Amino acid sequence: MQSNRRLMMNTDHSKYNFDDIRPLNDDEVRDAIESLVASEDFRSALRYIMPDLDWEEFVNVMRQCKTKGQFKTTLAYNAVMQIAKMTTFSLTISGRSRAPKDVTPCTFISNHRDIVLDAAFLNVLLLEIGRGMTQIAIGDNLLIHPWIDTLVRLNNCFIVKRDLSVRQLLEASRQLSAYIHHTIKVSGESIWIAQREGRAKDSNDHTQSSILKMLNMAGDHKDNILKNLMSLNIVPIAISYEYDPCDYLKAKEFQQKRDNPDFVKSKRDDLLNMETGMLNNKGRVHFTIGSPINDKLVRLEHKESDKNALIAAIAETIDKEIYKHYRFYPCNYVAYDLLHHSVYFRTNYDLRDKMLFETYLQKQIDKIDLPNKDEIFLRTKILEMYSNPLQNHMDNIE
Repeated sequence: MQSNRRLMMNTDHSKYNFDDIRPLNDDEVRDAIESLVASEDFRSALRYIMPDLDWEEFVNVMRQCKTKGQFKTTLAYNAVMQIAKMTTFSLTISGRSRAPKDVTPCTFISNHRDIVLDAAFLNVLLLEIGRGMTQIAIGDNLLIHPWIDTLVRLNNCFIVKRDLSVRQLLEASRQLSAYIHHTIKVSGESIWIAQREGRAKDSNDHTQSSILKMLNMAGDHKDNILKNLMSLNIVPIAISYEYDPCDYLKAKEFQQKRDNPDFVKSKRDDLLNMETGMLNNKGRVHFTIGSPINDKLVRLEHKESDKNALIAAIAETIDKEIYKHYRFYPCNYVAYDLLHHSVYFRTNYDLRDKMLFETYLQKQIDKIDLPNKDEIFLRTKILEMYSNPLQNHMDNIE
């Protein structure tokens, strides 16, 4: 850790201590692995995901990892690819030609579908196309057990603090912003962060202004939002899942919040969402790298006098790049037509596609256990999840 602090003292962000949010350093890897080996909860979780796991052999492989890089590119990579093999029809990426040609660190900003797998899938895909894995932003609300905290930091995740007072949140945002700028400019690593806090449960993806304001906070250029964000080399990414295993859980939450505005998910709910998202069928999963937005940001200089308008324009720039690059499947077109009682996309699917999706839809609704279950409402919410990306694409194509 001392080497990390010395490195920090050579930057403009030296007043910040990142120890409570940063990933582990390589000299902390051995102790972290030993703590995982000693955790019965970690062992049980692995056996649940991989029932045929040879624990002793797995422990031996873990102990051979001396650095985060070794852990990520062997164990983490293999674990993610095993999940992909079990729960997806395909896992693909396109748009690599749009990414910077050199090793320039980027801030990848994407829509958010799955709590764990969005970033995990992206990292293995980036590794396969020679970009290298990113550091990953993860909310501390997901660090439900100590072993999860250890595991995510070992996998190069940095922590986003949630559920703080206004004063604490402001200071945490400054610290997080400083860490991201430090990682891009000093450590020379790319990062991934979702465009919003939490998932867009209705798949109506919009970049939150608070995310952009946070990224601006620790920039080197006082009162120059454009320069601060341009220095982070933002590259939008569109994530497209054919099926969202958590769609019924999201629909259930919509009804719970409709019926009780004070409803708040429990930690058990978060665990169920993580487990369901990881272990169930997702069909085809595709990531599309969009174009870096710096060229587009330059054109927004005329808005600099109105900071709120400028932030809104930057968010819209990111959104449009994501909307443009969604990949659509028959279920998206069927959902749109069912929701709108139309045949607008009838040429994009056949009767078999329609029957398969309607069967899937009812199966997901049947999983929902509520005392006052509103099937019409729940059905509408799931249809919106599958049709909103298509609607946004149509509304924003140039």
